[in-house]
Amino acid sequence: MTCRTLAPVLALLCLARPTSAQAPGLDALQQQAIKAAVRKVAPSVVQIETSGGRDVIVSGPQGAPVRKAAGPTTGLIVSADGYVISSSYNFANKPTSIFVAVPGHKERYVAKAVATDTTRMLTLLKIDATGLPVPGAAPKKDIKIGYTAAALGRTLDPNPASPPSVSVGIVSALERIWGKALQTDAKISPANYGGPLVDIQGRVLGVTIPADPQSEGATAGIEYYDTGIGFAIPLEDINAALPRLKKGKDLGRGLLGITAQSADLYGPPSTVANVAPDSAAAKAGLKPGDVIIEIDGKPVRMHAQVMHALGTKYEGDKVTVKVRRGKEEKTFPDLVLGGVLSAFGQPVLGILPLRDDPEPGVGVRFVYPKGPADVAGVKEGDRITKVGGMTGPLQPFSGRDHLAGLLGATTPGNKIKVEVLRKDGKKTETLEVTLGELPPKGSADDIPDKLPDESTVKKALEPRKQPGGGAPPPAAKKDDKKADTGLINRKTASGSHAYWLYVPRDYDPNISYALVVWLHPVGKNKEKDIDDFLDAWISYCRENHIILAGPLAESPTGWVPSESDVVVEVARDALANYTVDRRRVVVHGMGVGGQMALYVGFHNRDVVRGVAATGAAMANQPKEKVIGQPLAFFLHAGDKDPLAKAVAESKDRLIEHKYPVVYRETPAAGHQYLDDKALDELVRWIDSLDRL
Repeated sequence: MTCRTLAPVLALLCLARPTSAQAPGLDALQQQAIKAAVRKVAPSVVQIETSGGRDVIVSGPQGAPVRKAAGPTTGLIVSADGYVISSSYNFANKPTSIFVAVPGHKERYVAKAVATDTTRMLTLLKIDATGLPVPGAAPKKDIKIGYTAAALGRTLDPNPASPPSVSVGIVSALERIWGKALQTDAKISPANYGGPLVDIQGRVLGVTIPADPQSEGATAGIEYYDTGIGFAIPLEDINAALPRLKKGKDLGRGLLGITAQSADLYGPPSTVANVAPDSAAAKAGLKPGDVIIEIDGKPVRMHAQVMHALGTKYEGDKVTVKVRRGKEEKTFPDLVLGGVLSAFGQPVLGILPLRDDPEPGVGVRFVYPKGPADVAGVKEGDRITKVGGMTGPLQPFSGRDHLAGLLGATTPGNKIKVEVLRKDGKKTETLEVTLGELPPKGSADDIPDKLPDESTVKKALEPRKQPGGGAPPPAAKKDDKKADTGLINRKTASGSHAYWLYVPRDYDPNISYALVVWLHPVGKNKEKDIDDFLDAWISYCRENHIILAGPLAESPTGWVPSESDVVVEVARDALANYTVDRRRVVVHGMGVGGQMALYVGFHNRDVVRGVAATGAAMANQPKEKVIGQPLAFFLHAGDKDPLAKAVAESKDRLIEHKYPVVYRETPAAGHQYLDDKALDELVRWIDSLDRL
């Protein structure tokens, strides 16, 4: 009986899990077949060692940062002329040297990283060798759920000639991680990341990686370690991408450049809410309100299917998109997908508006020096009453948020006209403004040194007057009951989580307050810890109109991703019971709390507008920007903090993705909270989040 004829029998065995008493002969045959499959692939499984780089890497919000192990990792030969593929996780600490040991070769080879597939979390290495054994790939069409799968690794034995380690399971799902990966219950961990997942015939199903459907990056999904949920990128797909990787070009996910109208990925049709300026969708002519009904000829009924259809695509790949626009259908053939390098910056005038002002237009509270408005001649105290394109008529608008929406529909560098009523109220001028970009090119560290004390006209509950004298909307409902102030202890609606609120004693519902949700470090959730945090913030809360909220992590090891719902529930409670400025809702944390703040910010952009993290770095690649939901970052570290370098790298990645970022590093400081100078800057940053 051949291995090929054994395969379906043994696959059924794994599903049925018979006892040895029922079929001892078949168990023995299965073991023999697995051993033969391992022997067949073993010559292609290499051992990788690295040196240099960071000792500490970031793993996500569910636990402390990971200390990178000094031991070997695993890779797989994919080309006879010296190309080796491995999991990007094995190089997340940015090593200075990489060495590869090939079975049957006496000396280790020095390797160089050629390119990284950032969407499939793989890195291609090159060694100076030829005639290497290349394993066969199992065709994707032949891979079935329930087939036996063995994950191989070369980390336990220092001798690469020894047999690799083996973890046996089954293929438990196909096309996971938006179509990119196989799923297996074979144990996948740092011991075999980068090694092959092999079928019982000795064909390679895929290369194992940590992965997460919600995020990308070398450490995404590390939390699934040894849970029975493991992922592998099909070798057939790796081989297809090899020609591009060999050219030294990093491969990134192809982006259409749209956001969906609904946050429910699995319910309503995929209706376009926003189209990113200069994106693939914008260049092709897609518009808000279009309903996507086909991708590459295949019907899609919900946005999850759109994400699945695009999930395997790279930047530069072409797709055909069909939409329903009103009563007609429109097809956009050969649409070239964009990537993060074509991410759009936020267009800005360079002013801060006066808040809680029901009058039409926007009062100018502050003008950024040398910014677009300053260059055009806008002055502090002026009122911008109309805005328009260079050729169209000037149009009145109803306030800050309306103006923000108009600006968001254009792109940096565009010229617009604004009508300005001067401070004395007697003279009106029309000015030409060339919109700037946020973050500014070169640097985003532009927190004003000082802001005007007057930030609000204290009329938040009054109905906004409409341009041209139209009927105003209903006034905000006034609650005669006096709002609770001071330190308030609460529980979520379900009663499952405790949290606290701090509301300044002089709270005025006619003022829009900033909301700062504090996510404490591991173990810092006791009464004394809360008191210490409040001592640092109370004067700022009173002087700058800030409300604080503090949910408490349940796990002794810190925050876990599932608690993001709790964080958002706490924020929504404050939004429902107090006058909160929705453009200044900030999630702030330290250590693991800072990692959780980054996670919550990216995954809850309908609520969060700012993330302030100290002693915490991003575990994964930033998620793409969302039109109409701006997100800004304040990152801080002590220069002696082991994570300082990773925090600085997070800043660079965010700016690359066109997010506005402020980065501050405190000299002669370790892993500790903000000093007075950094805290003062953080408060001014929060005060300027409604920048236009």
